[in-house]
Amino acid sequence: MYTAYVVVTVVAIAANAGIAVADLLRARFVLANSAEVKVPASWLPWLAALKGAGAAGLLVGLLGFRPLGIAAAVGLVLFFVGAVTAHVRARVFHNIAFPAGYLALNATALALVSAV
Repeated sequence: MYTAYVVVTVVAIAANAGIAVADLLRARFVLANSAEVKVPASWLPWLAALKGAGAAGLLVGLLGFRPLGIAAAVGLVLFFVGAVTAHVRARVFHNIAFPAGYLALNATALALVSAV
């Protein structure tokens, strides 16, 4: 179980950090998706900060301060529940798999950190 926790958490850290960087760089796909789901581009730095903080919290949790890892995982799960909700609200379903995938990954990390 511990190995699964480490592997899933490392993947979650990389994925969340990667999308945070894409938000900060205002990648074309990020801008297009944000516009489609009616999220103002001015929110991107704040959203990137939340994702980056979540990735950092997962890392600190993995390195030994488990309560922060749990808090970070909860925050990321809530963040991506919001992202999926934004897609549903805007009726943008063609790419809902991306926020749903992040939600599943972070929910798995939460379940594993809670179990070890």
